[in-house]
Amino acid sequence: MVAIRSSSSPESRYCGAIKQIKSALKIAGIPLSLLALGAATGWPVFVSPKIDAPRSADAIVVLGGAHDGREEVGIQLMKDGYAPRLIFSNPYGDNDKKMRSICEGTFDFPVDCFVPSPSTTEGEGFEIERMANANGWKTVIVVTFVPHISRARHIISQCYQGELVMVASRPELSIGTWAFNYVYQTAGYVKNLFSHC
Repeated sequence: MVAIRSSSSPESRYCGAIKQIKSALKIAGIPLSLLALGAATGWPVFVSPKIDAPRSADAIVVLGGAHDGREEVGIQLMKDGYAPRLIFSNPYGDNDKKMRSICEGTFDFPVDCFVPSPSTTEGEGFEIERMANANGWKTVIVVTFVPHISRARHIISQCYQGELVMVASRPELSIGTWAFNYVYQTAGYVKNLFSHC
């Protein structure tokens, strides 16, 4: 008598389960691999970009964005004597209490504010170039935060022909904020492909 194996024997169920697991791993592996590749290629651009040491300049310009400590960095650079002028980009309008307190504040040094047009890093680059031409600036310290610094350097250097010194605030960011900035800053690079100073 010959034994016939049932298709539902423990061995066949085990083999079927192994095949399903392998198939699921292959399917999951593609997006996970793409995610790992994106994280690895974005690391030197968004997480560990080239940040310049502050040095003497004609002006300090603090870019608009999240209030992540960049305003305080700009004020401290001014107090430390790196430049004779401190300028803030204020794309927020009159409803932003922090910028209103800075732009209308009283300091022991000159503080100016401008509204970029358009209200983007490119608009800030246009204004930096305009102010540099009007005032004879050769070197400008630009302050933003770490995930934005590479893109800001790229865009502003297309507008401003002088020397850029890129300085960053370093706030503690959640993983979600880092992930958002990977997407947001990458989209900003793509957008810049279609517009130039």
